[in-house]
Amino acid sequence: MILQQDASLSTAAVAEAVGLSTSPCWRRIDRLEREGIIKRRVALVDRAKVGLKAQVFAQVKLNAHGRANLDEFSAAIRDVPEVLECHVLMGSVDFMLRIVAADIESYERLFFERLSQLPGVQEINSTVALSEIKHTTALPV
Repeated sequence: MILQQDASLSTAAVAEAVGLSTSPCWRRIDRLEREGIIKRRVALVDRAKVGLKAQVFAQVKLNAHGRANLDEFSAAIRDVPEVLECHVLMGSVDFMLRIVAADIESYERLFFERLSQLPGVQEINSTVALSEIKHTTALPV
């Protein structure tokens, strides 16, 4: 939990917070990294402060031919940097995307020039987020 809140803390600071000495704490952190529990340590950037003021959730439905080639869509969507998340869904739509853009006009260009042109896309339903009530990267462990 402590590293999820601030991964820049020194091992000594983490050790003090959890009541361990530095060496066993370092070994535990190292094991968490080796086992892939800690995937990576990153800086979280404020999207609005870097000019990405629009956040859009898009539900993507593939045509029958597209569903047979989910891998093709999946590979293509990985190349769209504005798409921060892509989830495969069960139900009436196939994918849920979380997308950021400078503004709605930028999203509109992305929609017509890239997203609607992706392989197998039949339909995209976009929902613009007005504000963010909660956002966390910390898992409840």
